[in-house]
Amino acid sequence: MAEPATRDYVPEPSVGRRFSMSTVVRLSDALPSGDWRLDGVARALQDAATEDWEDCGIVTDALWLARRTSFRAVGEWPRLYDRLTLTTFCAGVGAAWAERRTNVYVEGRLVLEASSLWVPVDPRGFPVRIPATFYEIFGEAMRGRRVSGRVPTSAPPEGAPRRTWPLRRADLDVIGHVNNAAVWQAVAEVVDAPVDEVDVIHHGPVEEGHRAELVTSDDALWLLVDGEVRVAARVRRGPARDAGGEVGPEHDEREAQGDADGEGLV
Repeated sequence: MAEPATRDYVPEPSVGRRFSMSTVVRLSDALPSGDWRLDGVARALQDAATEDWEDCGIVTDALWLARRTSFRAVGEWPRLYDRLTLTTFCAGVGAAWAERRTNVYVEGRLVLEASSLWVPVDPRGFPVRIPATFYEIFGEAMRGRRVSGRVPTSAPPEGAPRRTWPLRRADLDVIGHVNNAAVWQAVAEVVDAPVDEVDVIHHGPVEEGHRAELVTSDDALWLLVDGEVRVAARVRRGPARDAGGEVGPEHDEREAQGDADGEGLV
């Protein structure tokens, strides 16, 4: 899978609407190692987006579907029972889509940055245009930034391992699609956290009754329905992640402090 276009993780604005929520890394979202699972990250990002939308006051029957979600580690990876603050804001808009940025903090330290492309749809699942009231509420924070709705396409390499990916009724959302966070369970099945960066693109819905296949490669995976790519994911790890270590300035500082305190000495 080719490297995706570089994500522009625009900084949090100093003006305009920003919405924050708090949560905790629970047992149900942690790996045996204690690290926050990738689908747990996706679920928290989705919850922050949903709570922001419910709180903003716009009255509409439109729903928002994720087209693309990316996030990258910029600090120590969250672990079991870490108390998190997620701050989310609109980072740009197109004719019928919007980009949402979310920062994840642990005790005030920025640890993850996320960027998602969301598309509003009517109750039948058809795209609708961004309403004028959206600009009134979210416009100041995005500062006139326009974003493209295009996403890169990819296909699994010939002969890549594949297996049936079972769908459960518990995976379905209110319009009958496999929910965004449930799709991330396929990513978490193949890739353990922590990672440096991960990118998931939805090319089409996965729905009840579909016969889905999970195809994997070294740094990528795909969900196929009848041979057609519906979801593509790409993962990037640095050398320290591959070795099972930690990266980031917070880890370096903690390691240095540990040496000073006599920790980590053999």
